[in-house]
Amino acid sequence: MNLAALRAFVGKEVRHILRDRQSLTILLLMPLVQVVLFGFALRSDVRSVRVVVVDPSPDFATRALRQRLAATDRFQVVEVSAAVAQVEPLFRAGRADIAVIFEPAFGERVGAGETARLLLAVDASDPNSGTTMLTYARGVIAAQEAEWSAARGAVRIQVETRMRYNPTLESVNLFVPGLIALVLTLVCALMTAISLSREKERGTLEVLLVSPLRPAQIIVGKVLPYLGLALANVLTALLAAWLVFRVPFRGSVLLLLGASMLYSVVSLGIGVLVASRTSSQRAAMLTALLATMLPSTLLSGMIFPIASLPAPLLALSHVVPARWFIVIARGVMLKGAGIAHLWLELLVLTVMMVVLLAAAARSFKPRLAA
Repeated sequence: MNLAALRAFVGKEVRHILRDRQSLTILLLMPLVQVVLFGFALRSDVRSVRVVVVDPSPDFATRALRQRLAATDRFQVVEVSAAVAQVEPLFRAGRADIAVIFEPAFGERVGAGETARLLLAVDASDPNSGTTMLTYARGVIAAQEAEWSAARGAVRIQVETRMRYNPTLESVNLFVPGLIALVLTLVCALMTAISLSREKERGTLEVLLVSPLRPAQIIVGKVLPYLGLALANVLTALLAAWLVFRVPFRGSVLLLLGASMLYSVVSLGIGVLVASRTSSQRAAMLTALLATMLPSTLLSGMIFPIASLPAPLLALSHVVPARWFIVIARGVMLKGAGIAHLWLELLVLTVMMVVLLAAAARSFKPRLAA
């Protein structure tokens, strides 16, 4: 074996890797980011459970239970109402996770030693989180029941449960809306970044840039085919969800298609921006994976509940477009939510679209010329 030739070849490969600083940085950074994100995201516990309390006749017993819920590190009482009608809008808008509904004269029954009843209604669009939240709530109620029994004698609280939007707790109802976001991210962000960076390496984009076309027109011409492909993917995914997996669809098809196109344009903007900021096809692919696929899987609520994330990652999740789109997809498909309930998510995606497209158009030509 010619060891001298081997050493020279290995040295050449090492210098080649060190010369491509973008790829080297990403290859060293990606494993660290994966370890940190998976370490924090792979948790089954749920915190900051948002509770709406329906208390038609407030008394010592209902106030004691409300205070006990608020005193834990699991629950956050977001609203107290006298009418059950307030629960549905909060669930559809995604501002409440569980409802505690007391029967009238709850405290009188507790004081008289009779059976007092309450209803726990849980948003089960995420069946795993829904089951966990129900267990937490039952634990708090059981602890209060034991405390009253020790002080007053036998006290019985009868807890009825209702799992909303996914009563059979089918996990496919959780994953399919999220998979639509993942597919759109793959087609629009990743493939656009790879396609544009490949043409940069071949030198064909420079030919376009010296043509009468403006950079914004070149971007539009490049991404429009992918937008059409994204629409086709959404339609086939929805058809498969309905025919194969029997996922319910309770909302407006047009609203979901419009939101899908909005999210697709956001992803296209990310892909164009990545291509304009990287120097090679490999760097573009790795950067796109790090910037889109990984956050879309771990920080969007597609698989793991956002409420279980620590504060820094919870704050970071707000800039992940998939987080907002998945709320829209689940809201439309499982809850029948409309624009009145999802306007904030649509507004956030619109702002992201404008900012990303403006940044991509601004950096496209200078980066190619550099």
